[in-house]
Amino acid sequence: MSPPLVLVHGLWDTPRLFRHLEAALAGGRSERLVPHLPHRCGHTSLTVLAERLGERIKATYGADLPIDLLGFSMGGVIARLWLQGLGGYRRTRRFFSLGSPQQGSLLALPWPQALMPGLAQMKPGSPLLRQLNDYISTLKAVECHSLFCRWDLMVVPGWTAVLPVGTRQELPVWTHRQLLTDPAALTPLTALLLQE
Repeated sequence: MSPPLVLVHGLWDTPRLFRHLEAALAGGRSERLVPHLPHRCGHTSLTVLAERLGERIKATYGADLPIDLLGFSMGGVIARLWLQGLGGYRRTRRFFSLGSPQQGSLLALPWPQALMPGLAQMKPGSPLLRQLNDYISTLKAVECHSLFCRWDLMVVPGWTAVLPVGTRQELPVWTHRQLLTDPAALTPLTALLLQE
């Protein structure tokens, strides 16, 4: 039996974002947690959001039950921070990074750390991303998959939306949002999530 699947939404999103994916799963992976993690338009630091994610997982599944984890957009960086920085790797079997700025996004460059820490942490070469990339041994303990859209206009450039370890798969869609709405992306993503 598959472990629970935890879905982490991104900036300006809510758990409703995953409705197309949940419909595509059609009863598969029935045990799911989709926490609401308000970002306050980027004012909340990713570290705080990762802590909240960990609290929700622990409150729902206890301290030890294995899980699978999928993060979309900024949610993938939050999930990765929980995995690597807060010990989540110890209980995570598989991690799916979907359209997430794991190497940063040029769109985050204008935002100052003092005003928008959550957005500033997604700048290419930010201290947070450098720290995550410098210490990837914990990430190597998890089966990792990066899925991305080459022409993504939120993660710029789109091909940098990949983890430093694991598989990489370009999905044949044109926009960031289509990663979770278009059958061309949902079909391979669902197949991967249902794979044992």
